[in-house]
Amino acid sequence: MNKVSENPFKNRMSSQTALMLVSVLFVSLYLISNVMAVKVIDLFGLFYFDAGTITFPFAYMLGDVLTEIWGYRTARRVIWMTLLCNIMMVICTQIGVWLPAPDYLHETATAYNHIFSYVPRIVLGSLVGFLLGELSNAWFMERIKQKTRGRRLWVRTIGSSMVAYLFDSLPFVLIGFFGTVSTHDLLLMILFQYLSKLLIEAICGTPLAYMVIYWIKEHTRYHGEIQ
Repeated sequence: MNKVSENPFKNRMSSQTALMLVSVLFVSLYLISNVMAVKVIDLFGLFYFDAGTITFPFAYMLGDVLTEIWGYRTARRVIWMTLLCNIMMVICTQIGVWLPAPDYLHETATAYNHIFSYVPRIVLGSLVGFLLGELSNAWFMERIKQKTRGRRLWVRTIGSSMVAYLFDSLPFVLIGFFGTVSTHDLLLMILFQYLSKLLIEAICGTPLAYMVIYWIKEHTRYHGEIQ
């Protein structure tokens, strides 16, 4: 009786499946960050930043993964898709704000309205910063990859983020919080958000990018599909 050889691709996924998973996580993290950004965190009365700063760098990390594996064009398409998803979130949550609620759920409705009435401003700032930041991040990462001939991933992830976070943080904080906090606090928010995002990127985002890229390349079915 002939022994059937084991299929070496039995437990491997296609690169399209991997692309779908990374894209879904990318979109989800941006939506989550925009909702979390409504809350401003105060550290010892010295530093102010929105709660979305905690999750935002991980979305950038996935943007790095998209550019590194599938290229700038694919990353750009996912970025535009994320933009549309953010706009849909604003439209849908605003419909929820406008619709009436029963009297016995007044407190719940007030809390909902308070949060999601502020979200459009956050999302507007986020969309401007998102497009400027993510597109510049993907563009610079692609150019650095060409200059380094595909070596030193950490130089690409951190180097591109140093430029991208500047394009992202400035419009986001100015549009999202101007007039709601003092000028002093506004400047602190811009500075701390920029530095904290870079720190999270360097300590957590880049090592995760290495792991995710390695995992995708090891578990995708056809390596030729990946750039």
